[in-house]
Amino acid sequence: MAPKIPENARKRIQALDVLTTLPELLTHHLNVRPDAVAFKSYRNSEKRWKDYTFRETAQLVERWRHALAGLGLPRGARCAMLLPNCIEAVLFDQAVLANACVPVPLHAIDTPKSSAYILQDSGAEVLVTNKKLKWRQIREADPELTLKLVVVTDDENADDPDAPIPVLSLETFLARTPDEPLPTGPDANDLAALVYTSGTTGRPKGVMLTHRNILANIRGVLKSLWPSRDEEVFLSFLPLSHTFERTASYYLSLGLGYTTAFNRSIANLADDLRTIRPTVLMSVPRVYDMIYGKLRDGLAKKSGAARMIFDWAVEVGWRRFCRENGLPVESSMRSWLDPFVAGFLDRKVGKLLRSVFGDRIDLYISGGAALNPSVAKVFLALGVPIYQGYGMTEASPVIAVNAIGSNHPNTVGPALSNLEVRLSEEGELQVRGPSIMKGYWHREDATREVLTADGWLRTGDQAEIYSDGHIRITGRIKEIIVTSTGEKVPPADLEAAIETDPLFSQAMVVGDDRPFIAALAVVNPSEWESFCRELGLDPKDPASYDSREAQQAAVRRIKRAASGFPNYGVPRQVKLLSEPWTIENGTLTPTLKLKRNVVVQRYREEIEALYEALAPKKR
Repeated sequence: MAPKIPENARKRIQALDVLTTLPELLTHHLNVRPDAVAFKSYRNSEKRWKDYTFRETAQLVERWRHALAGLGLPRGARCAMLLPNCIEAVLFDQAVLANACVPVPLHAIDTPKSSAYILQDSGAEVLVTNKKLKWRQIREADPELTLKLVVVTDDENADDPDAPIPVLSLETFLARTPDEPLPTGPDANDLAALVYTSGTTGRPKGVMLTHRNILANIRGVLKSLWPSRDEEVFLSFLPLSHTFERTASYYLSLGLGYTTAFNRSIANLADDLRTIRPTVLMSVPRVYDMIYGKLRDGLAKKSGAARMIFDWAVEVGWRRFCRENGLPVESSMRSWLDPFVAGFLDRKVGKLLRSVFGDRIDLYISGGAALNPSVAKVFLALGVPIYQGYGMTEASPVIAVNAIGSNHPNTVGPALSNLEVRLSEEGELQVRGPSIMKGYWHREDATREVLTADGWLRTGDQAEIYSDGHIRITGRIKEIIVTSTGEKVPPADLEAAIETDPLFSQAMVVGDDRPFIAALAVVNPSEWESFCRELGLDPKDPASYDSREAQQAAVRRIKRAASGFPNYGVPRQVKLLSEPWTIENGTLTPTLKLKRNVVVQRYREEIEALYEALAPKKR
């Protein structure tokens, strides 16, 4: 049975019911908790963490609003942001929303060419970024961009007002029109974001999400997962360009009146966890995988007795978890000892694992990709309550999530209470409800492909729906690779781009639930000879295919061929092959389509080697 919602949390959740637009997530606190800390952001110039209360945040947003109003932007104007997670990202977002304009978040790790495409496709009129160099690279990628203004937050000497597209430092921009009248705010059905996702084609599509969409998603999530403390602290480290982080971390925390701290960088994540001591953590499986890997590496160096204690702690803890969540409990010869040893084992093992996260977290969310079952079992057994969910940008984004007291880790939980789900004849999961997108920006054909006339979103994922409503994702109808960081990569378009290089006659990319994209590539025999001569290799020597020189040179060529794709979609490793894929050897269908599963199985060891080559080295 699920625990009751604490009274304080209930009141905060109820307060969200009357809100109709995202700017109200901030402003509705001003008469209730104006001096509570809304955000913590590390100021590099001051070498310290700085707190921003709700009152201070609202005042800074007001200053941004006046500056934006001075540009004379019409309602619905698109304003793009290329920033790391920081207070400026919030101020930009809230000001744009409050002025009834539309934020267009760009991926911080994206290529300049991809960013330029999004700016052009969205018709963005303003870009805010943290470095002038980033803007120069984007401009070089597309000299035809027609922005009205570029604002640079971290370069004090960025001012270049006479450039074809004016560039201003943040302070210059904010000081220009401090008294400009503010426009009327947004309506519930106005666009609140234009978020670009690769989807099923190489060219990104702009997902149109309204204020109503996102608020409905927050309310749906809070029916399953709720805060347990009077004051919660979120640590935001997933990019704010991802809808998962925007909705489930930034907007949800802001709406409930809690504190959000911005991680300085992934390299500082461990330190920031210890410093901030968050109580809620939104993450992707990759982070849990990394911690699990370090845990196993450390355990391998321990004595046999230590490993035995660890395994016993997992065994006892897993039985506890199953009892608490209504799952079948597997007993053993020593199950009767559980009540007597549980406390000791938790102090010896579980407490040490939990301390890695800062020792205060009681709610861990995993989304964006599938969580490895082995990782889930160890963490759940050792008192790290990870709730796995499922969603997509087109759904604002959460579709399903496991609930407190009913956490079934082999599923993604039941659908949110304000969503309907069904399975098509092909077993495709389809979703309908108030958080489903308005459509794709200027892509009516693409919209019709995923949205039915009566509003059902085709997810492209095959699923099973159990009698208790829990959903298990079993595969994908669409051929989309989802990495362990939640990035979606369309393989067909990427492979076609790689095959534009004459060296590669065939290519197949992999990376499902992996930290990055890798490739298998069949080389063109004639091009292979000249390629090897340039590198001083013998093209007839089988060892040349695995030589470091050949692999590095091939990766460079692949990166050039795939330069139009986001960084996360470009292969970082390649396995070069001489044998082509054919109908005769069973790797192609009669219609010459690649049998991906067959190829993956045939080259399973080679694929594993690609990822082991870039795995962190053990000390």
